[in-house]
Amino acid sequence: MQTTSAGSPPQSLRDRREAVVREHMQAENDMDFDLALGTFDHPRYELMATGQVYDGPEEVMEYYRTTRAAFPDQRNENVVLRHADDAVIVEFDLKGTHLGPFMGLEPTGRTFSCRMAAIFEFDGDRITCERVYFDLATIAGQLGLLGRVAGLVAETSG
Repeated sequence: MQTTSAGSPPQSLRDRREAVVREHMQAENDMDFDLALGTFDHPRYELMATGQVYDGPEEVMEYYRTTRAAFPDQRNENVVLRHADDAVIVEFDLKGTHLGPFMGLEPTGRTFSCRMAAIFEFDGDRITCERVYFDLATIAGQLGLLGRVAGLVAETSG
């Protein structure tokens, strides 16, 4: 059996990708955003519920900054991973407390928990895009902001 310089068996591409995703998600929980950015070949987030795209290290770092200003305790839990040829698909619960401005709306102090799915696209063993799917109405409803968020989404899409 082939071994690495440390004497351990080499990891498969699938194992390396899973390790990168786990490192990325834990770095987000730890608010170690430099480490999270380092898991990307080129940082890119696509938030499907809002249509927002953050492309490049500066935009992704701003995404981290603004979301953690709104939800300083934001975290992912109950992570389940599945593998595709060029991606890792992750289901998780995103949780947080609304303590700062969110979508221009003042904090409510309320918490949310929302099941989400993210597709981590890869080139080799580096992430090229994290595409996140979630129900914005679930989060807005739990925060007591459903009508106000619906109005904001209607304004931006119409």
